[in-house]
Amino acid sequence: MTRVRVLIVAPSLGILGGQAVVAKALCDRLAATAGVEVGFLAVNPALPGLLGWLQRFKYVRTIVTSLAYGYTLLSTVWRYDVIHAFSASYYSYLLAPLPALLAARAFGRKALLNYHSGEAEDHLTHWPLSRWTIRSIPHRVIVQSAYLAHTFAKFGIKSSAIANFVALEPLPFRARPRPSPRIISNRNLEPMYNVGAIVRAFAIVQQAHPEAELLIAGDGSQRSMLEELVATLRLQHVTFVGRIPNQDLGALLNRSDIYANASLIDNMPMSIIEAFACGLPVVTSDAGGIPFMVAHEETGLIIAGGSSEGLALAIIRLLGEPGLADRLTRNARAECEHRYTWSRVEAKWRDCYDSLANERLS
Repeated sequence: MTRVRVLIVAPSLGILGGQAVVAKALCDRLAATAGVEVGFLAVNPALPGLLGWLQRFKYVRTIVTSLAYGYTLLSTVWRYDVIHAFSASYYSYLLAPLPALLAARAFGRKALLNYHSGEAEDHLTHWPLSRWTIRSIPHRVIVQSAYLAHTFAKFGIKSSAIANFVALEPLPFRARPRPSPRIISNRNLEPMYNVGAIVRAFAIVQQAHPEAELLIAGDGSQRSMLEELVATLRLQHVTFVGRIPNQDLGALLNRSDIYANASLIDNMPMSIIEAFACGLPVVTSDAGGIPFMVAHEETGLIIAGGSSEGLALAIIRLLGEPGLADRLTRNARAECEHRYTWSRVEAKWRDCYDSLANERLS
């Protein structure tokens, strides 16, 4: 059998975020897939010695890391048939995936852009260089959702959707017919994820359920602000658990009974899929692609705009309405098994790589 050689170019787990998690999972699965030889190239290489020391400084870090990444890219690309570049938006697109796409073209390899950001519409509207290069350089554009495929189509960019996936084994399902008020937020602590709205919603919930608990997983630039907000609101039983290693995620989710999300910009959050998998009822905003993956009143509760009051009322409803959480979580687990596992997407990735490799050979 002819082996297709695929190079995944993406953030390593040294960067906090869904792209790194998805890239690691995809590499692991492809390594065990017959007919595929997979390699990984980090866009954020950890450098030794003096170079590593220079990476501690904000602007110097960008220059040093970009030079090291570019050198490694040029010395590696020629060994592979398909260069699979993960992409976010704005400057991140210019610094990481675009060089990989250009290097693939320069060496006569097939270039695959795998775009993950919920900021796509704003990015493509206001960055004409990005819009032109995405139209003209990659041989294939893959997105995670029908939402992003629709967004790209508005700019004349053809794309195919292949959903994110989770491994179910580390996320065992636990039925929660009568959930307790143990709430978890599992997003980066950045403005677009609007974790402050969850804290304010929790303040309302705690008035009705004084024993309520809130776990805030993840880290980011707003952590200090959120800690101050918790203190200002005089909330009890709020724990900032920081960044959670993948191997510890299942245990953390198992400690919780309700998943809350208030993001303002989004695509296909892995944290919602993980909640589906383990039986956490989902209460979420309607940002970006979320309505394409969460069916209101069927697999979760969607709150327009992710308002604090709306989130709080939905959580209180879950705690008080018999059978609601059980129905939502069983539907969500079935949805996860049907759409978001490796067995559901493996053939799509294989077909994508095989067709690109065959185009190159023909």
